[in-house]
Formats: sequence, structure tokens, C-alpha cells
Amino acid sequence: MGSKRSVRLAVATLTVFLLAGCTAARNSLGTSDSSCYLALPSATRAVGSHSKFVGVHNFTLSSLRQKDPKLFDTLVGVRATSQRVCIIEFAGSFTQASVNKPLGRPSGRLAVVVVEAPSNHLVGTVIFHHPPLAFAHPHAG
Repeated sequence: MGSKRSVRLAVATLTVFLLAGCTAARNSLGTSDSSCYLALPSATRAVGSHSKFVGVHNFTLSSLRQKDPKLFDTLVGVRATSQRVCIIEFAGSFTQASVNKPLGRPSGRLAVVVVEAPSNHLVGTVIFHHPPLAFAHPHAG
């Protein structure tokens, strides 16, 4: 009976260490990224499966106004209920008829999906010819 208890204790201890290692690795990615990566399915539905994911940024509305006033001004007519938004860029061929909640140009090769964080509520899809922000690597800004 004592050996079963020792084995169970060893397994439980090993499980705790493994889970702690997974948590440490996840935490090193940055907690601000998580809500935007959870918004990817909503953003992909907004532009369709024919597009290619380019990157993601996490902003407050005030930091978005400072970083990209043109994109912020495009969103002025749309009411965001959250102070945090995820900006998710896709490459492809887009028209206002091919995206959900279109904003901006009538057509273009880039679509920026704006989603409220953490609710994942779609604010709008802005169509561009040139990227409004630097999306060299998917990250939160």
C-alpha cells in the first residue's frame, strides 16, 4: 500500500513540475497577446478563408490614435465599447462585398480587422492598398 502511495506522490509531483514549465513558457510570450490571438477566428471569418494572416497588434484606443491616426480616423464612425482593440492584418484580394463590416477603400490587397478585446466583438474591416502599421512579426504593440 505504501508503494502505491509513493508512486502516486511521484506522479503528482512530476505533473506539477511539467505544468509549471508549460505555464512559464506561456507567460514569457506576454499576457497582452492572448486576447488578440483568441480573436483570430473572428477576424478570419470577417475576411474569409482565402486570405493570409500577416500579424496582430493589441492597442488601447488612445495608443492607436497616436500610432496610426489614419486608421483611428477610419474607425471614428464606428462605436467601440471597449478601450482595447486588436488590429489583425490579412493579405489577399478584398472588396467591400467580400468582408464583414467593411470600412475604408472599396477594394485592396490588405484588410485590417479591428476586434474589441477581450470580447472579440468585430468593430470593422478596413481595406487598404498599403499596410497602415508595420506587421513584420505577429505581436502585440
